[in-house]
Amino acid sequence: MKIQLIVAFLLCMFVLPIQSQNPMRITLEECNTLAKQNYPLVKQYELIEKSKDYSIENAGKGYLPQININGQVSYQSAVTELPIHLPNLNIPSLNKDQYKLYAEINQPVYDGGMVKLQKKAQEVNASVEMQRLDIEMYKLKDRINQLFFGILLAEEQLKQLELMKSDLQNALNKMEASITNGTAFKSNRDVLKVEKLKLEQREIEFTSNRQAYIQMLGLFLNLKIDTMTIFVKPYHKVVTHVITRPELSFFEQQKRNIDLQQEILRVRINPKCNLFLQAGYGRPGLNMLSNTFGGYYIGGIRLNWSLNGFYTLKTDKALLDITRKNIDLQKELFLYNITITLDQQSIEVQKLSALIRTDDEIISLRSQIKSTSSVQLNNGVISSNDFVRELNAEDQAKETKITHEIQLLMAEYTQQITTGE
Repeated sequence: MKIQLIVAFLLCMFVLPIQSQNPMRITLEECNTLAKQNYPLVKQYELIEKSKDYSIENAGKGYLPQININGQVSYQSAVTELPIHLPNLNIPSLNKDQYKLYAEINQPVYDGGMVKLQKKAQEVNASVEMQRLDIEMYKLKDRINQLFFGILLAEEQLKQLELMKSDLQNALNKMEASITNGTAFKSNRDVLKVEKLKLEQREIEFTSNRQAYIQMLGLFLNLKIDTMTIFVKPYHKVVTHVITRPELSFFEQQKRNIDLQQEILRVRINPKCNLFLQAGYGRPGLNMLSNTFGGYYIGGIRLNWSLNGFYTLKTDKALLDITRKNIDLQKELFLYNITITLDQQSIEVQKLSALIRTDDEIISLRSQIKSTSSVQLNNGVISSNDFVRELNAEDQAKETKITHEIQLLMAEYTQQITTGE
């Protein structure tokens, strides 16, 4: 039993460090998800939601009693007097200075449905703002794709550079042997060494590009990404050209808002009914013939029906119809431009696919030519410059294919962004 525990302990000591050294793997989908979660603009979703809740709460308070406190001090040039004089009866005249302080409570009984629509309007406005924010957040995808595929391209270029360095080193080793045997000049070796230094310069450039892309991507993801991180090459995408962009939902929410505005126009001309209670203190009170201060109250039910809304109802509806048609026009123009863009992108994808097929043929021929040049260089038939020229030609053909492959992947995922799939 003790031996088993010791073995298990030793395994943990060796296995855990190995596991901790495993490089992190990250996919394009994970990058897009993390970027959306950590983008500063994402905090605005919460602000819009809170603003909607507060606005709905305020609209709901329209059902609560409305309390007003009013006061008035006035002096008038004449007061009410009886036009008769009776013997043995002294009727006092009212004072021309009057005072009034009162509070009035109004309890809505029927508001025509306005409060309900105001709540609904706040929800629709919040949805419109959410969709507008979705559009801004969606633009982030293209920036993440640019960085991710830039990293993949730099990595493929570095891999190709390693292969070329290996071929060049083999040529150098054979050249050293030829110089030792006296069958080649040192100048041929120097030409190969110069080319090797050039490869090292290109390696520095590609490595620097990769590190710059990784650093920028890490800032977007709020994630520490080191140079050992493995960026998983995505699969090829088959785009169905079914457009599901967030802009379409934005247009629909705008039209929904127009429909709600039309309902508000209808409700605005409905009669309103509420209970009221007015209590106050002043001189005179409800008894206009009393010349003393006193309290009073009055209550009842009040009906209000403003007909002013009928004057502009027709033109207001016409303006909303124009706004709705303008939204439809914007949607039509958006789909038109997206369709054109998708057609252009499809042509680009087809072109890149055809170029890659041609690249394979060019690489095959260039590899044969380079192999022949290597044999000729070893036999002293050609110079190092001739061999380097053929080596560079093969490298250029392979780099061209690498670029086309990454461009094809990027074009397919750009199509996906264009459609919104």
